[in-house]
Amino acid sequence: MTAAAQKPTRVNTGPTRHVYDVAVVGGQLSGAIAAALLARRGYQVLYVEHDGNGNGYVHDGWTLPYAPFVMPPLKALASLEEVATELGVITALQRALRLATPMLQLIRPGVRLDLTPDAARVLTEAKRALGAEAGPAFAAAIATAVSAAERSELFLREKPELPPEGLIGKFKFNRLADRHGSLQAPSNLSDEPLEKLVKGLTPFLTYSMDAAGLAATRPLALALSGLYTIPGGREGLREVFLARLKELGGDVLLHDESTVAESFAFDGNSLIGLKLVRSDTIYKTGCVLGATDAGALRRLLPEKKRHRALSETLDGAQTKQILFTLNQVLPERALPRGMAELVLWESDDAELGPMLVQVQPARRATDPGGEEMRAVCAAAFVPATARELGEEHLQRLADRLSKQLERLMPFSKSKVVLESAPYLHASGVRGSRMLPHPHLAFEEASLLGVTGLPVRAPARHLFLASREVLPGLGFEGEVLTALRVSRMVQETLKKNDPLKRR
Repeated sequence: MTAAAQKPTRVNTGPTRHVYDVAVVGGQLSGAIAAALLARRGYQVLYVEHDGNGNGYVHDGWTLPYAPFVMPPLKALASLEEVATELGVITALQRALRLATPMLQLIRPGVRLDLTPDAARVLTEAKRALGAEAGPAFAAAIATAVSAAERSELFLREKPELPPEGLIGKFKFNRLADRHGSLQAPSNLSDEPLEKLVKGLTPFLTYSMDAAGLAATRPLALALSGLYTIPGGREGLREVFLARLKELGGDVLLHDESTVAESFAFDGNSLIGLKLVRSDTIYKTGCVLGATDAGALRRLLPEKKRHRALSETLDGAQTKQILFTLNQVLPERALPRGMAELVLWESDDAELGPMLVQVQPARRATDPGGEEMRAVCAAAFVPATARELGEEHLQRLADRLSKQLERLMPFSKSKVVLESAPYLHASGVRGSRMLPHPHLAFEEASLLGVTGLPVRAPARHLFLASREVLPGLGFEGEVLTALRVSRMVQETLKKNDPLKRR
């Protein structure tokens, strides 16, 4: 069994020290990667999950996902390969990642088309689904969309400072971007119905409310070159890095009632440590990485007026949309014949828009026996205000997604044994745990459509290592943020990399 597929232990032994080089607060992917990298480089690391999603939520005996999760090919992400190679987990990732066949199924009224990474097969399938005239045009549009990744890769190979710091940093960044003028080129995909549906995948790949510039082309280009799944989804991937962090001697406190950060400890404007709930101990640390949403970090400030600059920076990220998910558990035999594991479905609900549907093995929380069951996880974006409108409104949203699934799987409704929505049925969650994929807007103007909050927060020794730093790049942005913040922490602590010592 791979590290990603193993069921992570949720037993916490508590911190083994009172003083650490680095403390990571929050369960987002960037923090786990940065923590493992810093431990690999010889630093004492404390990881406090604080708000992680865990390995799904339990409802009526089933462990269900919070949201669909896919990621681009490992070979297409130089940043992830760099991380995996340094940490020695590249083999574990290669074994755990799986490309479905087809990788993505597009379904709209009267049309079903299977996409694969093979351009020749896409052309053949497009001719079958769209005809001899429209098929080649669609296949050519997909090929052109994929090629956008190569253009932006040349830019990223120069390792630009993302996001840049200060006026000089922004000047250098813009000068480099100008040398790669095609970065701002819009998507070549048209508003022809099927091409428009393909563009509808972009919101599921980025955290930006309005994807523009590089955010409108690169995440989609990487996805169209291959969509991979991993057991346990995003949390399964995170567990690979947390397992490595433990092996390297890091203290990992997974989420429970006693391993939640209560507040930060400051000495003037310098962050010097953190306090956990149900403990009077302040764990001293050289640097703190905030790997949770800005709103959750803001609640850890003991005196918001005293730390006004930091509070205002954290207020600069606003959640505009949330990903609303509905899970259905049903027998595998009840699924429509030919339905793929990953479907992009054109709903007839104008407010919901395209829906991403992922089919995966249903996991029983207790007894693993019985008939082979599947969990159909359907997701669409809704206004962030939905959370404030009460359970009746959330139930109506769930009913609307259920109606769409009935259109997609017309003869399966009677076979559904459980219907569950995380916002209604997940219990014991905190803060951003219920935000598996927000869409964010920022007060600061974005560069190339990808930047958000700064890595270096306006408090000494506090760094942001969350999806809010490079929201426009989605998954890749989380990896790049981890690489950037780990380097900045090393510079701050002024320690030599022990791996480079002779």
